[in-house]
Amino acid sequence: MPQIGTAGRKGDNVRSDCQVSFEPRDTGGCEISVRSKVESMYGDAIRRQVDEVLRGLQIENCRLELEDYGALPFTISARIETAVRRAGFNPPEYLPEMKDYCNYTTSRERFRRSRLYLPGNEPKFFINAGLHKPDGVILDLEDAVAPFEKDAARMLVRNALRQVNFYGAERMVRINQGQRGLDDLDWIIPHNVHVVLIPKVEAPEQVKAVDDNIQKIRKERSIEPQVYLMPIIESALGGIKAYEIAIASKNTVSLALGLEDYTADIGTQRTLEGKESFWLRSVIVNAARAAGIQPIDTVFSDVADMEGLKQSVVEAKSLGFDGKGCIHPRQISVIHETFAPEAKEIEKAVKIVTAFQKAEKEGLGVVSLGSKMIDPPVVKRALRTVKMAEILGKLPKGWRDQ
Repeated sequence: MPQIGTAGRKGDNVRSDCQVSFEPRDTGGCEISVRSKVESMYGDAIRRQVDEVLRGLQIENCRLELEDYGALPFTISARIETAVRRAGFNPPEYLPEMKDYCNYTTSRERFRRSRLYLPGNEPKFFINAGLHKPDGVILDLEDAVAPFEKDAARMLVRNALRQVNFYGAERMVRINQGQRGLDDLDWIIPHNVHVVLIPKVEAPEQVKAVDDNIQKIRKERSIEPQVYLMPIIESALGGIKAYEIAIASKNTVSLALGLEDYTADIGTQRTLEGKESFWLRSVIVNAARAAGIQPIDTVFSDVADMEGLKQSVVEAKSLGFDGKGCIHPRQISVIHETFAPEAKEIEKAVKIVTAFQKAEKEGLGVVSLGSKMIDPPVVKRALRTVKMAEILGKLPKGWRDQ
């Protein structure tokens, strides 16, 4: 008996997705049945796409049924490929066109104030995520994806990386733990991932294993842009080894914190007050600063409590964090506004940067402000502050020349 493969979702509450049923046959060509909520406008285009994908997957004989709920082409092709693979086939990957707007790069020092988690098997969340202007989007292959949907999420995330416009947001993927996470890399690294998030890191060897596999793939596929790393500390052991983890790879740009797993690990409950996590948050900040990378705070899980979120960001900023995770688009603006430098911060930073510019022009090896010497890390921090103030319009253009 041939094995029938299914993928995707159906139902009255489903949107931007489809369900595919694939039944292989020995003869007779490919029989295609499509039911779509947008049949009158896109029915013929969907059928042409199904035919093209099947040919790309080298399928010659089958019956395929597709029930569409407004899925975009990148989702349709991912669902078809998943169904074919679940039927026992091992075809070549079917890669949709890489859109021009997916080809931008990132940098080590860019702002990472907000990073928006998007469940890797839910295409409805991908489509408009970039419109909310997060600093980064995280296509999540780990905790947000059920074990039996991991394979489907890989193909959906891969296609999203090639076709979804994230409007300049840093393109991040959180991989799975262990060997499954290393296997995830083959599916995502060739498609312009900027940052790979490594979950539940407890030893520097975990970071090195991910980095080594990424470099191997980059070499094999002639991928030029560097892929950066963001290890996530989520346990007591990870906290104890935080600095070793932070310096495990030169490609690490941030050290992030995950408190849900950490509080479970130490046998307590997470609270708004946060006494139970103060040690780990301080460790993360100090380990990251000592390693010369960005410390990034955990998510705030109550999406309805905007005041609680604001206070959480105020606390994170006071501890030295550069950014915070978010699980809903409405959290982004609060995070950005609260991480923005205040007037006194900007004023002080302007004085430091002005003194730095003056010292550079005069060829001086040290920077002084009045009678005080200014250390290089302080200058670096001031430069970041004025840059953020410029971006937010809190400093006028050309202020350096005034």
